[in-house]
Amino acid sequence: MDPHSSAQDVHRCDLCETAIVHSYCDFCHVNLCKPCIGDHISDGYDKHKIVPFQERRSTLIYPKCETHSQKNCKFQCKDCKNIFVCSSCMASEQHGRHKFVEVTEVFKTKKDNIKKDKQEFENHISPTYEEISRDLENQLANLDGGYEKLTTTMSKQGEQWHREIDAIINKMKTEISQIKVKHRDILQKHLNEIKQIQSLIKEALQTIMKIEKSTEVSSTIEYSSKIREFSKFPPKVQVSLPTFIPKPIDREKLYSLFGQITPLSTATEENVLSLHQPKTSVRELLDKPELFATIQTGYKELQSVTCLNEDRIWTCGETNDIKCFNMKGSLVRTFKIKSEELPNDVAVDSDGDLLYCDWTDRTVHIVKNGQIEELITLPEEWTPNSLCVTSTGDLLVTMFCDDETQSKVVRYSGSTEKQTIQFDDEGKPLYSGNDEIKYITENRNHDICVADYKAGAVVVVNQDGKLRWRYTGHPSVTKNEPFKPSGITADSQSRILTADNNHCIHILDQNGQFLRYIDNCDLKDPYGLCVDNNDNLFVCEFYKGNVKKIKYLK
Repeated sequence: MDPHSSAQDVHRCDLCETAIVHSYCDFCHVNLCKPCIGDHISDGYDKHKIVPFQERRSTLIYPKCETHSQKNCKFQCKDCKNIFVCSSCMASEQHGRHKFVEVTEVFKTKKDNIKKDKQEFENHISPTYEEISRDLENQLANLDGGYEKLTTTMSKQGEQWHREIDAIINKMKTEISQIKVKHRDILQKHLNEIKQIQSLIKEALQTIMKIEKSTEVSSTIEYSSKIREFSKFPPKVQVSLPTFIPKPIDREKLYSLFGQITPLSTATEENVLSLHQPKTSVRELLDKPELFATIQTGYKELQSVTCLNEDRIWTCGETNDIKCFNMKGSLVRTFKIKSEELPNDVAVDSDGDLLYCDWTDRTVHIVKNGQIEELITLPEEWTPNSLCVTSTGDLLVTMFCDDETQSKVVRYSGSTEKQTIQFDDEGKPLYSGNDEIKYITENRNHDICVADYKAGAVVVVNQDGKLRWRYTGHPSVTKNEPFKPSGITADSQSRILTADNNHCIHILDQNGQFLRYIDNCDLKDPYGLCVDNNDNLFVCEFYKGNVKKIKYLK
């Protein structure tokens, strides 16, 4: 016995509860001393697995085969949606020529992922939420003092106005009290949300720890990571105090000249974690963008491009095939769809599955394991136009109605409609009503950006669907045609890039301010756009059928 260990550190036999443990039943999960081993296996049950104590929990508990009850399932069939199968199932006609994977490989991979998730929760996600929580609590603690200073400043100004302005002072104090309530509500609301998420994180960690210690195959393999769900950190909320601005005394304009109270101003600091790359530092624009590669796709009218990874892109044009190319320009795969279908936009989800929308049958499809599945079917009067996958895994789809009087954006979770974005606060349409392409993307700050070609505008709303701004082009002596945006994408710096029929790309900041053009890479009829995880820009040339890879950041 280690002289530095206490008696409590010694593992005891679970049966006699006195002797030091020697062995372990890896099936029953019981500590055993030497004398008790015989008692434990004396029941004749043939599933006992006695191993040295140091090798405990090393035996996997496989699920029973539903078809062959006497056998365990040690494989998964990749062609049957990864169902568990035993050796007899593998030899059956049902699984003839199917591909199988050993459960031990999947189990090990999942265990590694679970370990990484635990580290991510403990080392980054939980501490970040703690920091946000402390910041909100500090703001709440200092709230009364800040408002007391504000009220005092206003009262001193009011003393100079004597009786004539007493009523005005009281009214403004009431306004401040109301703003204070709103201020407190905003902070408390965000704090409550953070506390709720922290509770969920705690639950997730407890589940991970439980699975981490378990040898149950089913629960381990069925584990679904929540890192992506919690890695999209909420913004750090900074609600500034209103200010009182005194004005010269004028009895005829007492109320208007006494001063004004600024409304609450909420500043947010985005804190987003990318699962594909570390937190991005600020990257400045290159003085002169560089053309890295030109990929010839063979399309006569190339519409859309999306990145599968750093070395693969999917493309589609006005044909019934979708092509995948590598960065050397080699055709890696061609995916044929029905002859009567014409994809007008493509996207890739977080699992690497291809999605495309088809205006001929009003559907959005997903391709899983080489098989086409119908994900969304629009109502008869609506036709899908463009689509993108959001950071939370939702799907945003632009669409137009058959009479071409309305257009809208719909958010889906899977095949379930969650949100419709169509009108501003005054009830006016956000988007032009026609069948012209309206490419869509989500910015890093969760803004939803639509390039409305017919309206000659980039329309940006926040994640709640409230209009933030419109961009209608930048004055230029070299751009002769009216601004008509087609493709649109956003990079890691929250900059927005949109293609223009003036054979150039406009780069905007997240507030719609023009930054610069990309017009030096011999672009001709730029259309669909996308960026990869390294902020390389891919541009479709509509009539040439080329995809150009451009570096524009330092």
